Amino acid sequence: MRYSSIHWIEYCTYTCVMRETHNIYVIELDERVWREQKKFREANPGFKHQLECLYVGITSLKPEERILQHLHDLKSKKGFKLSSKMVNKYGLCLRPSLYNHLNPLTRKRASVLEGHLAKSLRLRGYAVWWN
Repeated sequence: MRYSSIHWIEYCTYTCVMRETHNIYVIELDERVWREQKKFREANPGFKHQLECLYVGITSLKPEERILQHLHDLKSKKGFKLSSKMVNKYGLCLRPSLYNHLNPLTRKRASVLEGHLAKSLRLRGYAVWWN
């Protein structure tokens, strides 16, 4: 079956948008982030210090590859920084038990769920940072 150019564009747009190519990930942060980062404390006013400090992000990479970009302060080919300052300075390890059940996702769904997951973790007692 031959597609007209309009049908082909619709097909390509649909398949590109709907592919599950992204992952949500959660990184545990060193507790020093609470003491040293005013922005982090202001974003988490209800934190009771019973659970950990976390960073929530999305990526088209595997979470294991993404954390390495953060921790090694890597730059893109164009020279753009690929890491979050919070994770670069305070990142400890991935917390797969908090995100594995969600992956993989479409880019759009990952963007939406990033905020929902971060807010949900905050409600459970974690201190959370996300962009």
